[in-house]
Formats: sequence, structure tokens, C-alpha cells
Amino acid sequence: MPFLHGFRRIIYEYQPLVTAVMRVVGLEEEDGSQDNRSPEDESSRCNALVEFLEQESQSDVFMEGISYALFKVAERGLVYAAKILLRYGADINFEDPVSYYNPLHIAVLRNRPNMVRLLVGHGADIEKRDRIHESSPLDLACEESERLPCLLTLLDLGADVNARDSHGKTPLLHALACSDGLTVHITENIRLLLERGSDVNASTLDGETVESSLVFLVKEALEASVEDAAEIGNFCLKTTRLLLAHGVDPSCRLSEDGEPSLTQTSLEHFDLLFPLAVLLIQSGASLVCSHHSSSCWSGYSLLFQRLQTALQKCSDQSHASELLEQAELLLDLARVNFPTLQLPPQLELPVPTHDSHPYAQVLADLHSRVVAREASPPPLHCLCRVFIRSYLQPWPLESRVKALPLPDRLKNFLLPEITYTPKPGWDCFKPQQSQH
Repeated sequence: MPFLHGFRRIIYEYQPLVTAVMRVVGLEEEDGSQDNRSPEDESSRCNALVEFLEQESQSDVFMEGISYALFKVAERGLVYAAKILLRYGADINFEDPVSYYNPLHIAVLRNRPNMVRLLVGHGADIEKRDRIHESSPLDLACEESERLPCLLTLLDLGADVNARDSHGKTPLLHALACSDGLTVHITENIRLLLERGSDVNASTLDGETVESSLVFLVKEALEASVEDAAEIGNFCLKTTRLLLAHGVDPSCRLSEDGEPSLTQTSLEHFDLLFPLAVLLIQSGASLVCSHHSSSCWSGYSLLFQRLQTALQKCSDQSHASELLEQAELLLDLARVNFPTLQLPPQLELPVPTHDSHPYAQVLADLHSRVVAREASPPPLHCLCRVFIRSYLQPWPLESRVKALPLPDRLKNFLLPEITYTPKPGWDCFKPQQSQH
């Protein structure tokens, strides 16, 4: 096996030289105290390293030894030592025979932005992918929130924010794939990628998108504990706001038999994902599939189906009232943001006189009220507001309205006429097990 051959070469041929270099620069100290040396101590180490390299320059394994030493000092962020090793010819593209990472990869993994800047400045390939995971330096920088300084450095140095691996995965998709909303919180990494031009519509060869990644996390929340569901939901809401602000379409389903869209998922479980449903409706997300129209799914049908199912299982009158209040609020918010709700021609509802559903009459009355409102065209001023707001996307709406060169009175006119203030318990995701 190639990596075993490389490992043997390190151990038996040039490890003694590498160990000696490490000793000169102080990397045998495992407590990390070398990171806090004084300038005088660093100057002394520089002189000692130069002297040592002059003595060993005729060694048969000199180039391999100092190249592997470059990998080691890059890992610890010793810029002064890396400069000297590079001056003596260390291979900037040297691959560790075990991990197959090169000095730039390891500098990113250990969050050494100054080392990243030095290596790229000396010709390191900023787009180089490792041979095992196919991760670029930018991909590695996206994986942890602690690596945000390296992510910023790489982008400033010209790393391609939309570079794809052989599977078509971009850094943004890589960041979302690494997110679990619990132990990995990389919202700021995602924010930076988006601000630098990440394509929110990118898709892998397998059809993975930013939307499908979020849907996966949302479904994880439904199966989690109450505490974990709230934590995952917090991440999903923050990320959704970022993506909406950069033009993502949360209602797009790539195929009729494919992964459900984010809007579709939120309405299928609106009582458990209520803050997400509110956010999407207030942001102008389409209530039918934006790719296949209502032939794929209808938000109104999904909401009523979920309401019917949840009420049938509900034995608590206060919870039933809460469900109805949430459903009506979503319908009111939708009415503000859409001229019509595109009601389905047929909606299966329990029949009050023949059905055993305990809330059959309540559901029928709610549907009748919606139908009556749909039969009355909205006033012209409401249609104008909706029309103008549609041209202010991507959202958030309020900041875009305030930036318009208009009198304050007109700005206030453009803002939605119905606002939403979360009630206690309505501002977080809930898992399936929390149903009454």
C-alpha cells in the first residue's frame, strides 16, 4: 500500500532529520508554549534553524526532511520557521504520506490564517484537494466555526467560492452538509460564503441542494428531544433567513417524486415547525410548488390536512384552540402576501353530520370563511402593495423598504398590514413526541 511505503520512509529515512528540526524550533514542547515566545527567542530560534539547515544541507534526505518539517511547522503556525524552510527549498506541495494533506490543508485544519497567507503567497495551490476526501482548503475552512479566520483569509486571497468537487458539491453545500444544528454551529461561515457570492441554487450530481440540506435538518428536529428540536430549529431559522436574503427559492421541488421543498415541509407540520412556516410566508414563499405549480403540492391543502390530523388526535381543548389560532394566523399572513391563496378545486374535509371527527364543524366553518374571502377580490391598494413587495425580493423586506427613496408615509404603506409577535412556546420547533 502506498501510504505504508511513505510511512516507512518517514520512520526509517528522514524522521531523524525532521525530529531534529522540530527540536530546534521547539516543537517537541507539547504544551503549546512555543506560540507565546518573545521576539528575542524567535530570533534565536531562526539563527539556530539556519545553522542547522546549513549543516544538514548535504544529506541525501534533506529535501524530504525539510518538506515534512514544513508540514509540521504549518500545523503549529510557526511562520518564521516556515519561511526559512521554504527558503531552503522545502516542497510547498508536500503530502503527508498518512493523511495526504499538504501544508496548506493542515494550516487550515488548525486555523492558522497567517500560515495560510504565507503558503499561498509562496505558490501553494489554493484550490488543491486532498486525495482521500477531495476537500479543498475552502471546504475544510467551512467545517468549523473556529476556522472562520481561515475562511476569510482564503476568500480574500482569491479562493473560488463556487468551486465544485467531482460530485458537484460547492463550499456552501459542504458547509450545510457538515451542520447538525447541535454541536456544529457555522452560521457565520455560511453568512460569509453567501456574502462572497456563493450560488444558492447549486446542486450536486445527486441532486443535493441547500434546500434539501435544510429539509434534512428540519426532519431531524421532528425526531429529536424537545431541547434538541429547539436548538436545531434555531440554527435552521437563522440559516433560512440568510438564504432567503440571498435569493433562495424555498418552494422549489426539483421533481414531483423528489425531496419535498422547505415550504412544503413546514406546512406539512405547521404546528411543530410554526416559526419556520411564519418566516417563509412572511418572506413571500410560494404556497404552491414554484416549479410544478399546484399539481405538485398546495400549501392550503397541506395546512388543512395537518390541522385535520392534529385536531383528531387532540384531547386537550386549549391545545385545539391553539392549533386553530395558528392555522388562522398563517392564513391571514398568506392573505397579506398573496393576492389569492390558489385554493384547490377539491378539498377533502370531514362532513359534520356524518363524520366522527370531533372538530368537523370547526374545520368546515374555517374553510367556508376562507372561500368567502377568496370570492371577494382584495382592494386595489392591497394588490399594489403585494405587487411592489414582490419586486423588493430577496428579503428581509423591512430593510429594503427603509432603503427606498420614498417619504416615510409611503414606506409604512408598503410594509405588511399584519404583523406577528410570537406567543410563549410559538417561537421554537417541537418534535413529534411533544404532540398532545
